[in-house]
Amino acid sequence: MPEGYLPIFIYLICAILFPIVLLGLAKLVRPSLPGQVKSEAYECGIQAASNARGRYTVRFYIIAILFVIFDVETIFLYPWAVRHQKLGWFGVAEVTVFLLILIVGYIWAYRKGALEWV
Repeated sequence: MPEGYLPIFIYLICAILFPIVLLGLAKLVRPSLPGQVKSEAYECGIQAASNARGRYTVRFYIIAILFVIFDVETIFLYPWAVRHQKLGWFGVAEVTVFLLILIVGYIWAYRKGALEWV
């Protein structure tokens, strides 16, 4: 085994053991007093009017996922904006293709009705 990998293995072992040891230590130290009051949705003294575990429509999750997916485009545009002078026209072509793919994705999502709230 090459000696260059030894620090990586030590780091990996520490990264695995650290959370395990801390979670085990926390379980030993913390108080555990389960009861009826602790199991309620709110502990502010007001009785819950309904079940706290309401159902959300699937559209909410679809909008959230679409926002995350299409908002990540700014992360990919940032390196191009920093180096756009050195990339020249090749960089412009790459970004144009990237943005066209995103626009096609937006159009597809719009036609499928994924962007409608109702």
